[in-house]
Amino acid sequence: MGSWAKLKSSSWAYPTAVLSLYGFFANCRVAEPFLTPYLIGPHKNISGEVVTNYLFPIWTYSYLAFLFPVFLLTDFLRHKPLIVVQGLFLVTNYVLLCFAPGLPAMIFLQINYAVVTSTEVAYFSYIYSVIPVENYQRATGYLRSAMLTGYTFGASLGQVLVSLAGVDYFYINAITLGMVSMAFLISFWLPMPQRSLFFKGIKAAAVGSQEKMEHNGSAGWCSWKNAATAGHLLWQSFRESYSSRDLIYWSVWWALATAGYVQVFNYIQLMWDHIEPSATSSIYNGGVEAVCSLVGAAAAFSVGHIKVSWAVWGELALGLFSAVGTGAVFLMALTSSIWACYAAYVIFKSCYMLLITITTFQIASNLSMQCYALTFGINTFVALSLQTIITVIVVDEAALGLDIVTQFIIYGSYYAVISVLFLIRGTYTACINQCNPEHTETKEQESGVVVISAERF
Repeated sequence: MGSWAKLKSSSWAYPTAVLSLYGFFANCRVAEPFLTPYLIGPHKNISGEVVTNYLFPIWTYSYLAFLFPVFLLTDFLRHKPLIVVQGLFLVTNYVLLCFAPGLPAMIFLQINYAVVTSTEVAYFSYIYSVIPVENYQRATGYLRSAMLTGYTFGASLGQVLVSLAGVDYFYINAITLGMVSMAFLISFWLPMPQRSLFFKGIKAAAVGSQEKMEHNGSAGWCSWKNAATAGHLLWQSFRESYSSRDLIYWSVWWALATAGYVQVFNYIQLMWDHIEPSATSSIYNGGVEAVCSLVGAAAAFSVGHIKVSWAVWGELALGLFSAVGTGAVFLMALTSSIWACYAAYVIFKSCYMLLITITTFQIASNLSMQCYALTFGINTFVALSLQTIITVIVVDEAALGLDIVTQFIIYGSYYAVISVLFLIRGTYTACINQCNPEHTETKEQESGVVVISAERF
């Protein structure tokens, strides 16, 4: 009891521990690597074409619709309520998967899951509103580690249960329901933040004046003046976030590459099922996702220990590794070997995790946490908008409704464009800095380039 009381009294250890525990169980989704086989199998009996061209696009459209309102609500309601909502909708998600039959229920499932993904911003930004700034790096490292551990454990457990124990997919989903239910219960233990990032100026004044009512009779927290102050802070943060040309380039890569990555991630199980039908073959989706998490984490972690001036060479690295990812996507599309497809997916996902770590490092090291939170939201919104455009044109049955192989050829071509753009930009940046060493020193001083553990991200 003494150690628990000591933990709760800590200014940062208790919320970090509880949120890490929540992150572990929320990401320990044993059934997630086997979602497509479950939907197209006898339990839900939905055709692969319907899943590809009709069902999955609904999640993309719903996510886009929810993202910006949820971002504002997260700050206005001070994070915790949105984390509780995420836990609740995770539970609802697996209740639907386990017990709700028919296509209409699965359509509602996609909308339900869009709420889950849109509230991820609350998970990532909550900790910065309840702990001192000097503990940001350690706390973020613990949160990322908890998420990775949960995802890896869940994927590995799912593979063991399917391959060695022959457990039916229904029971895999039932186990996952138990895991996310634990996350939902843990979310109530989180302390309520006393401040928010943007909706705070009038709140603080109201506290100092014992919550006096304004002359118009409205409370300061919900007043028009507070909303205007929040809008002003948002605009200031936006201008700071995108005032640097270099930061804009990093953000452009973030948005472009994330849109392509999420599209590949969403539809890779359908590609695997196309190459090796789950109804007639053994599948190793869980094992592949577990390997991806470990290899990707190792690649990302290495960023913090490689002594490279990312301000100089980073853009060229974006182009080179995007080119590797391009080759991996084309291999997934053109190979008839499931093991080659698995390997290509591991390479692709590892490259993305490496590059997104470099990108977040470069952006976060130049911005205040308030501006970083806004940048994260805006870049994610732009990425999702691009992904929605791709989905509408390429995937949706109302437009082209292409088959899965043609889709992946297009995704590979999309990544090829990204790699060419950043190879050109990166070569130019490297040449300029090699020809002008004084410019390199100035650039590094401005960006505050230091070797920081990738745990931070």
